[in-house]
Amino acid sequence: MHTMWKGSISFGLVNIPIKLHTATEDKDIKLRTLHNKCHAPIKYEKICTVCEQEVKPEDIVKAYEYTKGKFVVLDQEDLEKLRKENEEKAVEIIDFVKMEEIDPIYFDRSYYMSPNEGGGKAYSLLRKALQESQKVGIAKIIIRSKEQMAVIRVYENTLVMETIHFPDEVRRAGDVPNVPADDKVTDKELDTAIMLIDQLTTEFEPEKYTDEYRTALLELIEAKRTGQETVTPTAKETPSNVTDLMAALQASIDRTKPRSEGTGRKEPAIKKETTIKRETAAKKETIAKKPAVPRKKAAPKVKKEA
Repeated sequence: MHTMWKGSISFGLVNIPIKLHTATEDKDIKLRTLHNKCHAPIKYEKICTVCEQEVKPEDIVKAYEYTKGKFVVLDQEDLEKLRKENEEKAVEIIDFVKMEEIDPIYFDRSYYMSPNEGGGKAYSLLRKALQESQKVGIAKIIIRSKEQMAVIRVYENTLVMETIHFPDEVRRAGDVPNVPADDKVTDKELDTAIMLIDQLTTEFEPEKYTDEYRTALLELIEAKRTGQETVTPTAKETPSNVTDLMAALQASIDRTKPRSEGTGRKEPAIKKETTIKRETAAKKETIAKKPAVPRKKAAPKVKKEA
């Protein structure tokens, strides 16, 4: 597993040399843009808005736009020095909190932590202490020139660092438009909704969830690559146009009712199938009882005399 950061993490006087490894990977399918006429890749050039000329990488500098059209230019040497000064510092756990106190909206990315040389025992100590106390550590770290808050926790048998957003990076929920202020639902509607939730409640098994769009896109790409005919996937069942909330909840509950045991079919389907079989058998029996109609003999042919 590729190491993307080296440093150390400390709590109190305990210092642990560690390595960070990206815990997740982006499985998005990258599509290139081509020229429709000749199918050649499109090249994006960096053009100066004033000179209208292509700018080379060595002629590009970074700047902060503090007001519209006005910039503060930042030298690459200053940025590099600032980054190194902060990255060389050890990551210090500043607080320990309960995991349930952190809302999931704060979480950003996950990194596995492995002990660097000589850090095995201290690594095990922190892991065991977090497990026994049922707490997580809050720390700060600089990754790719950006200071971030982080949560240190245990996942299976490994320490994980979860970068989290600063409070001012999370937008206020109160600013979301058109959110109803009051609960205008009846007790019956609420009870039915809870019944539906109970019917759909199960244990979380991440393996059973797949990216259906990515799978279908890969199949489409492979089919086109090999010259095969593509097929249209079966359309999902379209929801009925139910405007009444109670009717929608009841329809959802009826749809999620467990199937009858032993047959794997719903009872209405069995009754329908049995009725069809009976009707077919009755028709066959009726046909068998009818007397056979004798065939008419063909009239003899008369030879014409020459």
